[in-house]
Parts: sequence; C-alpha cells; structure tokens
Amino acid sequence: MIDSRETQKKAFVIGTPIRHSRSPMIHGYWLKNFGIAGSYQAVEVQVADLDGFLGELRTSGEFQGGNVTIPHKERACALADEPDELAKELGAANTLWLDEGRLKATNTDGYGFAANLDERARGWDETSRAVILGAGGASRAIIQAVRDRGVSEIHVVNRTEARAQELADRFGARVYAHPMDALTEVMQGAGLFINTTSLGMDGEGSLDIDFTVMDAKAVVTDIVYVPLETPTLAQARAQGFTAVDGLGMLLHQAVPGFEKWFGRRPVVDETVRALVIADMDAH
Repeated sequence: MIDSRETQKKAFVIGTPIRHSRSPMIHGYWLKNFGIAGSYQAVEVQVADLDGFLGELRTSGEFQGGNVTIPHKERACALADEPDELAKELGAANTLWLDEGRLKATNTDGYGFAANLDERARGWDETSRAVILGAGGASRAIIQAVRDRGVSEIHVVNRTEARAQELADRFGARVYAHPMDALTEVMQGAGLFINTTSLGMDGEGSLDIDFTVMDAKAVVTDIVYVPLETPTLAQARAQGFTAVDGLGMLLHQAVPGFEKWFGRRPVVDETVRALVIADMDAH
C-alpha cells in the first residue's frame, strides 16, 4: 500500500560518470518494499556544475538530499553547511541531506565497510593488528572505521610509501606506513587483511599473497565487488581463510541515507544482494 504522505520525497546520486551506478536499483527496491511513493535517481553532474547543483538543492525543495560519488566527495564536503566529524576528518562526504535549509553531510563508507564485516565475519574487530593494502582515496574511510572499532595496530602498505605515510599522519599514532616489500612482515599474526587496490581487476596483475603467516582465524576482505570473487579473495579462500566480498559495503553504506531521506531504516537482505548480483551478471 502506497503512503500518500511520502509522495514528495526524492533523493539522488550525483557523480560523473553516473550511468552505471547501482544505487537507484538498491534504493528503488527499498522504496517499493516500504510502499513509499518516493524516488531515487542518478543525476550526471559535471565538476564545473557541482557548486550550482548544491546551491539549487538548498533552495528548490526538489530533493530531500542524496548520495555523492566520484569525483565530487571532497568538494561536497567543503561546500556543506554542516559536515559531521566523520566527514570532516576524511575531507569527503558521500551522503547529504537538508535540515531547515542547511545542507548537512556525512560519510557512510566506513559504516558500510564495518557493517558488511559484522554481517559476514562477526568478531573481525577482535584482532589487535590489521593490514590495509593500498593508500588511495578509498583507504581513508576504511582506516577510520577500523581505528574507531579499537584495532590497536593498523599497517598501511603501498607501492609509494609516502602516500601511506600521509594516511598515518592523518589518522594518528596507531596507523603505520610501509613499502610493499614489508607486506609479509607486517602480516605476521594479523587478524584482518583489507585490499583497497584494483590489483587483479580489469586485467591488472594480481599479487601472490601468502596469508598463512596471519592468525589462523584471520579475515580477508576486498572493497572491490566487481568481480565478486577477486583474485585476493580467491587466494585467501584457497588457503583456508574467511573471505568477505565488497558488495555488502555498497549495500550497507546506503542504509543511513535512505533513513534520513525517507524516514524508514531499510534492512540489507539476501534479496537486495541477489538483485545487484543478477545485474552484475547481466553486464
């Protein structure tokens, strides 16, 4: 049954390119499930047009808010009237909403990452040592989430050590930077391994990683979800470790925004996961 009180609620995802975003599919599924006659649409916004889009968002009343993806996350955070502490530390926002005409912002990527592991590998945060491969933009929210869960040592390994050091400087004393040749050493006894790089994707070479030096109960995860079974995860499974794909991060990071825009908190279930996997298989 459609709730007529919800008919004016609209949300968006902006980025460029945006046509391949699966966010409209996810939010559309939840809208239908709740019987909300709202909408969630992908909007192509070029870099030069972002300031104008957000300015109009404040005044037009067309949207409740929306998601922000590449390449707008940093600028959206800077333009928001009230970015929260998570967004300010990251310097990036992926979720926007209006509150009495003021544009508020947060970043739910770290929440999505942690919620995915909570669902698929409960107890992942009980380790004292985590290893993060890669120091790109995606690493920031991951480091923040792992640190905020209380993991006492976070080792960031990257081809360019200076980029890893920038992250260590940003996130504090528990984060350590290393070059690639230190990977095996810092994996010793670790209970969590996170790949944030594109290694193994789109024809890129993959690393041959010996996960057996880690704790026997270690969890290995990859934030990439296309393909669902990345070379990193396949190697970990073959060596007997729990491996968690990155699709759940995409699904769970969408939950807080939906709740802010539409007033209901959705559940990430196997049906919405299967919906996205079917779409991935079709393309």
